Amino acid sequence: MNDRILARVRALTWVLIVGLVLSGVTAIPLRSEVAWLVKMTGADERAAKGLEQASDWAQWILRIQRALDRTSAADPFLFYGTDWLAFGHFAIALAFVGALRDPVRNRWVFVFGMRACMLLIPYALVFGAIRGVPVWWRMIDCAFGISGFIPAWLCWRWTRGFNLEPGERN
Repeated sequence: MNDRILARVRALTWVLIVGLVLSGVTAIPLRSEVAWLVKMTGADERAAKGLEQASDWAQWILRIQRALDRTSAADPFLFYGTDWLAFGHFAIALAFVGALRDPVRNRWVFVFGMRACMLLIPYALVFGAIRGVPVWWRMIDCAFGISGFIPAWLCWRWTRGFNLEPGERN
């Protein structure tokens, strides 16, 4: 495999791995993250002036904060679900380690990643609608699928011109 292409594939594979790990890590401390986001964006100050006058985004993030606080007080075990969400991200990131080591032989991981990213879009749209998530927030979620698809597709594309040893299948 051309060293330059291999370096590009490995760099983008690292982008996918780091993105998955960071996404997983952020699923664990939800309450503190949302509190930080509320404070950093001034959503609480805007709402203090009148929730009706606050932006849709400020109203939504404050609603999330209230729900997380109530859930934490009443049923903290529900956050175990987000711990498992994080684990899922970590496990998927591990699959990409094989592609990092041998991108041609493990090219299937890029196909898996592209399919997962494509499935994220209808998943976010359908379940977001069922759960009452605003459309604009669902679009942000869909953007994660697009931003993951692009490096996976590039890696897949760049590795498809290289052949395995005779008798090996990809």
